[in-house]
Amino acid sequence: METAHYSRVVTLSPEDNRRLQGLCGHCDEHIQLIENRLSVRIRQRGYTFSVSGQPVAVDRACRTLENLYDEIAGQRKLASREVHLYLQALPEREVKSQGALEGGIQPLEIRTRRSVVTARGENQVRYIQNMLQHDINFGVGPAGTGKTWLAVAAAVQALEMQRVERIILVRPIVETGEKLGFLPGDIAQKVHPYLRPLYDGLYEMLGSDLVVQMMERDIIELAPLAFMRGRSLNDSFIILDEGQNTTLEQMKMFLTRPGFNSKVVVTGDVTQIDLPNHRDSGLIHAMQVLEGVEGISITRFERGDVVRHPIVARVIEAYERHAGVEMAT
Repeated sequence: METAHYSRVVTLSPEDNRRLQGLCGHCDEHIQLIENRLSVRIRQRGYTFSVSGQPVAVDRACRTLENLYDEIAGQRKLASREVHLYLQALPEREVKSQGALEGGIQPLEIRTRRSVVTARGENQVRYIQNMLQHDINFGVGPAGTGKTWLAVAAAVQALEMQRVERIILVRPIVETGEKLGFLPGDIAQKVHPYLRPLYDGLYEMLGSDLVVQMMERDIIELAPLAFMRGRSLNDSFIILDEGQNTTLEQMKMFLTRPGFNSKVVVTGDVTQIDLPNHRDSGLIHAMQVLEGVEGISITRFERGDVVRHPIVARVIEAYERHAGVEMAT
């Protein structure tokens, strides 16, 4: 750890043993997480915390302690994952004192009956705003940036508020290097493994029982991309996941399916293309063709937007660095 150049003392109030225990975590695991992520040293005596380190990091750590202590007032125990997500949103996209993010963008939440999904950082806020304002939306970037999760949350909210009548989940069926062989069962059972990330979001936001009921009534529909040809979809929220694995022809076909009062979200990571024979990605082509077209938005996520375990961002960085070395040689 770097030599401390600056220190501050923060005293939390009102005194509440439950909140203090929740903030610190089991065996001070949350305090250690804050120390490691912000490169500071934290000493605690009761409700008083002494924080030392680099000035910017110390100020962030103090705000983190105060804000997390406030957030858990009257709520359940604070999970380590929530501390990580809070810290992930701090660098360069830190919420300013007036409550606005960098660039004047206001923090946003997507509320469903079972959960509240909070945007973490400028790009997630912009992504949600774009989904509310535009008919066709692209969310493109590395794994773990919340592209698919936020799209599912927006779809569930639109369905619950009766802005749409159904949710349609679409994915190109492209094997990622493994030979999956013949999959038995009906179309839903065959497609299920490919749509698992979308299912996870639906289960958390609606509950598994309700998701099953809605699928039986076609309120939620699962569709391989190839099955979309010839359809015109009205009053629907349509999500195409793994869009980088579409061909040029498939993407054009898909983007001409929406009917009246429909919303489309395409997500993908152009660094993970699994198309055979190095065919051009329909997602890359579509972003080039549709840039600046009215009613269409493109949100580009970056490595700094990753909201999973910190190791995910480091893995992405290592691969980017390796790819740069290969190109240089």
